[in-house]
Amino acid sequence: AMTIRKHPELQIMFDTFKEREDTWSYGVCNGCQMVALLGWTSSCDVLEKDRPRFIKNKAGKFESRYSTLLIPESHSIMFKGMAGSVLPVWSDQGEGQVFAALELLAKMKSDGNVPVLYADNFGDETQKYPFNPNGSPLAIAGLCSSDGRHTIMMPHPERLFQTWQFSWLPEEMQNMKASPWLKIFQNAREWCKQN
Repeated sequence: AMTIRKHPELQIMFDTFKEREDTWSYGVCNGCQMVALLGWTSSCDVLEKDRPRFIKNKAGKFESRYSTLLIPESHSIMFKGMAGSVLPVWSDQGEGQVFAALELLAKMKSDGNVPVLYADNFGDETQKYPFNPNGSPLAIAGLCSSDGRHTIMMPHPERLFQTWQFSWLPEEMQNMKASPWLKIFQNAREWCKQN
């Protein structure tokens, strides 16, 4: 992110891409960290120093295991039609704790700019470890822009786009022919066709 922001030609290229209404982006893990630092998921009135960023896990160690995500209503084009879903996902990072003023994060959450939340075994959002492996406040596992075109998240749904990739599935998902995570990529494709 710093390379882009300190290189005028790169900055113009990335800004032009971001501002085009026919583009979208999806950042996972390190991509999530980069896009957050570029400020693509915060409103333009948030100062650079106050933008959400992803820092060292609260537990102070690398976390690599299954987590559960709750998908709330949000602006994200990728999570269209998925609100209310509770899905297993792979977490694999040492720096996944979202960091910003709690007031800003709460506003982003209430405004629909939080597409994924860490959940416990009952499907309720949680800040409790180990369900929230990074220690993110307000159970935040990802963010999106207000227009929904730019989505970032720390967990890795791309590692579970087929059902055979799951080490465990809830009983009601045992006979599915495709992973429910495939829907985020189908949503992105459908958005491209329409735009």
